[in-house]
Amino acid sequence: MTAPTHGDRTMRVAFLLFAVGLLAVVAIFVLAALGQHAPWLWGVSMALPAGLVVGVVHVVRQR
Repeated sequence: MTAPTHGDRTMRVAFLLFAVGLLAVVAIFVLAALGQHAPWLWGVSMALPAGLVVGVVHVVRQR
């Protein structure tokens, strides 16, 4: 088994950011349905586009 390269770590970070952001977006909608709100989730939801950008940059740099 080989050690993960820089590119593998970058893609893992992209997936992690995207997943955290997606969970935050889902949580925002669930809380809204329950009549509650958590303003800090709006900031956390910005991880979704950040993960998308990191992933796209990684793919473009690999080519």
